[in-house]
Amino acid sequence: MEKVVSKRKILITGNTGYIGPVLAKYLRKERDDLFLIGFDNGYFSHCLTNSLYNPIFDYDKQYWGDIRKFPSEILEGVDSIIHLAAISNDPMGKSYEDVTNEINFESSIQFASIAKASGVENFVFASSCSIYGFAEDGAKDEKSSLNPLTQYARSKVAMEEALREIAEDSFIVTALRFATACGMSDRLRLDLVLNDFVAGAIVENKIDILSDGSPWRPLINVKDMSRAMNWALNRENGEDKFLAINTGSDSWNYQVIELAERVASLIPSTEIKVNTNAAPDKRSYKVNFDKFSNLAKNHTPIVDLDKTIEELAEGLSKMKFNDPNFRNSYFMRLKVLESLQDSKILNEDLAWTRNFLSSS
Repeated sequence: MEKVVSKRKILITGNTGYIGPVLAKYLRKERDDLFLIGFDNGYFSHCLTNSLYNPIFDYDKQYWGDIRKFPSEILEGVDSIIHLAAISNDPMGKSYEDVTNEINFESSIQFASIAKASGVENFVFASSCSIYGFAEDGAKDEKSSLNPLTQYARSKVAMEEALREIAEDSFIVTALRFATACGMSDRLRLDLVLNDFVAGAIVENKIDILSDGSPWRPLINVKDMSRAMNWALNRENGEDKFLAINTGSDSWNYQVIELAERVASLIPSTEIKVNTNAAPDKRSYKVNFDKFSNLAKNHTPIVDLDKTIEELAEGLSKMKFNDPNFRNSYFMRLKVLESLQDSKILNEDLAWTRNFLSSS
């Protein structure tokens, strides 16, 4: 008689965005003891990019719903949560400030509290290095002061502070302060700095830098984000029932102009245009990742910048990508939301006006 192996149930919220497909494939490859559950409102589930199959099939169970109305029964038997669900960048946060606070903080901490009460033992929160804001005085570590300049960043700070209050030995919380994401995905975004540069180089042999190129950005490949989340799912508690940790690599601290130059060096005949008249971009920060390197020795980033650029270029070429107006396309998450609103499918609070959400 075949032995039945009990699998560890992991709930991943916001799983049909940019990160979810990469994360599920990574976990499936690394482990065979997981039962993966997805929960998403489906804003971007249709934004597939050259995928051989719908990446939703990498999940054992998919639920559709709004984190603002989370059904607690989904948490039955769930051991751990990776919380990706959020209004996920500065442009969207600027356009939908109240909704960003509601989803990224108010409803998310309510969700975390429900998870704790339901017996979930491990909560992994996708935070952001953007909480450091404008920082001129060296690389920021976890003890540095925070300077969130946008609604998106402020929502991450608020969520971290609230999670710290509810963490305990039976509810271990890890807030991964991710560097800026980049890399290929089955739901590709081009509203990310490196992805944007590669797209411009592919379609026009031109990179338009919207700033003067001087701001600092730490980056991390989405594959390495997945490695970090796998570590957080299994990290030893020690004395850190709550741990906020910069997640990336010191070698991936770049100025924006350096990123453009590296793309141009790998994609022939690429011209770089710098907006010398741009207002100063105050989102500039270098980050120290020593703590992550020490604690997550086997899960630190392994994908380098050149490999990331090459994979993006290859992926875009396979998609036959040729849209010079991509900054006004569905590759930009804000444009997707605006189009759904213009079509009266989403209301002003970014809630569906039709009964799309049901379990599957």
